[in-house]
Amino acid sequence: MDVAALAAVISGITGVGLSLSLSLPLLSIVLEDRGVAPSLIGLNTAVGGVSALTVLPFVAVIAKRFGTARVIITCFLTVAVTLMGFYYVHSYALWFPLRFVFTAAMTLIFALTEFWINSLAPPARRGLVLGIYATFLSIGISVGPVILALVGTQGVLPFLIGSLALVSAAAPVIIVRTREPALPDHGERNLLRFVRMAPLALFAVLVFGAVESGGTAILPLYGTAIGLTGGHAVVLVSAIAAGNVLSQIPIGYLADRVSRRLLLVASAAIGAAGALMMPLVADIYWLLLALLFITGGIVAGLYTIGLTHLGARYTGAELASANAAFVMMYSIGMLIGPLALGSGLDFFPPHGFPIAIALIFGAYVAMACVRISRSGLET
Repeated sequence: MDVAALAAVISGITGVGLSLSLSLPLLSIVLEDRGVAPSLIGLNTAVGGVSALTVLPFVAVIAKRFGTARVIITCFLTVAVTLMGFYYVHSYALWFPLRFVFTAAMTLIFALTEFWINSLAPPARRGLVLGIYATFLSIGISVGPVILALVGTQGVLPFLIGSLALVSAAAPVIIVRTREPALPDHGERNLLRFVRMAPLALFAVLVFGAVESGGTAILPLYGTAIGLTGGHAVVLVSAIAAGNVLSQIPIGYLADRVSRRLLLVASAAIGAAGALMMPLVADIYWLLLALLFITGGIVAGLYTIGLTHLGARYTGAELASANAAFVMMYSIGMLIGPLALGSGLDFFPPHGFPIAIALIFGAYVAMACVRISRSGLET
């Protein structure tokens, strides 16, 4: 196992997580301060989803043509430059191509970084390695909002910090660029093929993307709906983030020793049970925090276990394309999650929110059980 290359790539993705979690709320706040209506802010943000879905089918082709490391490094610098562009460009119309390029480059970073890590991870410790990756990514994502809270959203400083984090993240990848994984042939562009071949892993990350994005956006609203102050409601999201940081290495360790299909079903079932328990503990703040900490951390295993499952099945260009399909399904989940969970809160206040989460997890558990009944519990 090339420990140095793994450490370099994982440290790089930590900087990406920091920059991403800092920039997404920052961009929305800046647009709002410039007088842009919320609906138009949402429209500009949605371009990111279109960008991701546009570039993902070509991940393996791009990596084969230009080299995995070169593409990742170029994308680091591209995101850094476009992030600064958001500050200096005041035309709302020009934010659309900026957002498209920003998200396309960020998408390539995630797809190719996960491919690189999956390629380097030894089969017997693949889950552990990906658990370490998910832990450091979660740390980066957790730090971004803290920095934003400390430096504020005014002026160039938050943009500069996000850009410098990306430039710094590129440095270790530059050092190990000659150790990139080989791509012997072009990957599959029809990413839906992987949905048919590995549905448990890919629908797991769709469900996680939906619940994670919807939870981040709607959970504070649920908190205020059950009577919490704004500050206490935001802490609910922090409880989930803390659970993510502490749970991924143990979950990855388990994924090397227990049927990954069984772990995926168990994670989703615990997520459904935790969601159904939320109304029961809604009036006891510390219990609600504990519930979110535990179930949120376990549910995040859907991402780590699903990624481990793909790494065990595919190699080379096929693994790069499978990782692209994985990110594609996550992106689709991010698009539908806020709408689904927000609708639950609107139509059945206040507890329609956790009920909607339980239904999403329950649907996955049902699908997974049918799949397992037909093909078994292979690891």
